[in-house]
Amino acid sequence: MTEQQTTSNRRKVDTNWRLLGYLRPYGPQVLIAYAAMLLGTGLNLIVPKIIAWAIDFGLSEGRASTLIKAGAIIMAIALVRGVLGFAQRYYGEWLTHRVAYDLRSDFYNAVQYQPFEFHDQSHTGDLMSRATGDITEAQQFAGIGLMDLLSSLLLLFGVVGAMLLQSVPLALLAMIPFPVLLYVTIRFGMTVEPMFKRIQYQMGVLSTVMQESLTGIHVVKAFAREPHELSKFDRENNEWYDQRSGVIKTWGNNWPFMTFLIMMSIFLLLFFAGPSALRGDITVGALFALISYVLMLNTPVQRLGFLVNLAATAGASASRVFEIIDLPREVVDRPDALPLSAPKGDIQFEHVSFSYHDGQSVLTDIDFHARAGERIALIGPTGSGKSTITHLIPRFYDVTGGRVLVDGHDVRDLQLKSLRGITGIVLQEPFLFSQTVGENIAYGRVDATMDEIIAAAKIARAHEFILELENGYDTRVGERGTTLSGGQKQRIAIARAVLADPRILILDDSTSSVDTETEYLIQEALSELMEGRTTFIIAQRLLTLKHADCIFVVQHGQIVERGTHEELLANEGLYRQIYDLQLRDQEEFVVLQDKLAIASGNREA
Repeated sequence: MTEQQTTSNRRKVDTNWRLLGYLRPYGPQVLIAYAAMLLGTGLNLIVPKIIAWAIDFGLSEGRASTLIKAGAIIMAIALVRGVLGFAQRYYGEWLTHRVAYDLRSDFYNAVQYQPFEFHDQSHTGDLMSRATGDITEAQQFAGIGLMDLLSSLLLLFGVVGAMLLQSVPLALLAMIPFPVLLYVTIRFGMTVEPMFKRIQYQMGVLSTVMQESLTGIHVVKAFAREPHELSKFDRENNEWYDQRSGVIKTWGNNWPFMTFLIMMSIFLLLFFAGPSALRGDITVGALFALISYVLMLNTPVQRLGFLVNLAATAGASASRVFEIIDLPREVVDRPDALPLSAPKGDIQFEHVSFSYHDGQSVLTDIDFHARAGERIALIGPTGSGKSTITHLIPRFYDVTGGRVLVDGHDVRDLQLKSLRGITGIVLQEPFLFSQTVGENIAYGRVDATMDEIIAAAKIARAHEFILELENGYDTRVGERGTTLSGGQKQRIAIARAVLADPRILILDDSTSSVDTETEYLIQEALSELMEGRTTFIIAQRLLTLKHADCIFVVQHGQIVERGTHEELLANEGLYRQIYDLQLRDQEEFVVLQDKLAIASGNREA
């Protein structure tokens, strides 16, 4: 065996032991379940001895009382086994689902606390596959599966022991096929384990394809790409089916051979021990007991193959779950992290650089000071690093060089909950949960009253259209807010930030999904909200930029220009180019709007 194979086997054993560690908190339930299993297995081994006694001393000698006693004892054993079987099955299933509960909680907790970079790179379908299919496979082994495996092994060794006590020569004769049987079982387990790991991985790929297709169903239909999506799904589904078929073929090749080996043991007993029974060298009851024990082996041996299969599947599945649980949570509180008391919202970047783990540089030498209450606008080409700058403030990512300071404190020295509690964010792509409109607005402040929710909606200019919905604030939005327009979702997201009453407000292109008239109304409302708050605005609208205290022009991860709207126009730099290409038309439109408003006012006068 190579060193790589040894390491791989050790890792598999460690994974299974770690999985079984989830049983540790439930000692009483484990004790009851395994004690019931142990006693039930012991009672199973007694039954052939009682039948042999009934044959030798009841049937052979014509004693009816012996037969009645044997029947009564077997009936009593059956009743006790029924109680023990209930305890074994009930607590086995209880442990199975309790392990699933704990494992799924740990997995979900790990996913929730992963940094933004993890979610940027992960596929939702693969994570869902791990949280459902993989955990289901793992739980079956940790609970009832392990118990059945131990029960089968105990019964196997118990039968061997009982046969040796009955007759050593005949027992050894019957066990001639056993080494081959053991070898086949072990080889089967080692063969199917990597096969099941590939199956679980393929299920993750299949789930990802399905999730992406369903999430983007509107795009699929808009471009009539249903045949392409079906072909892509069929390809991955066929790959999963082919791998499953390979396991079934392996199973089919091994299972009948295991049964054949058991039947060979019976053949050996009848062929060699039958004449001895006829001659009276051994009793008929003893021969019957030996055959009964061999037949009793049929179930645990075949069950053993299934359970080895289950253990292999569980190991492969558990390793995929632990891969996520073991990922480092890169953004965590330091042991001596401080809470922010009386926050002002003063923000300073000191020569900040940021790179992803793959070495891709995103920001270089970002240096500025945004005083409390200032409005900072960021503008620049797509992918220039504008959003990344704002994401460093609440520590969605940690800087790789320099420092980000909030009220004079390095954000890495502050408690995350405290830091993010003073930060309100409206992301570029607003996300709404499948809850009511009111619950979505109050997501950041679950204790908010309805009056506070309505007040926030009014500031965001969302109150009027919410009242027009079927149930007003109690209207449930569809998945990801699909029942609302882009502008409506954006205004609800803005209301959510308003209600949080943050000291630091980040608007990541938050008016990109609204028309110019709605944007004007929102900006008018936000001007009051921004008062006294430090606000970072990523926008491509002139109206936003004109009201900023300072504009940062970002290009290739650097701030290449900074100043007010008028100052930057006079510089004849990148901002002037953006203005001539994108913003001049907006300014002419605003001027036209003002003229129309004045003309309308004169007519009314």
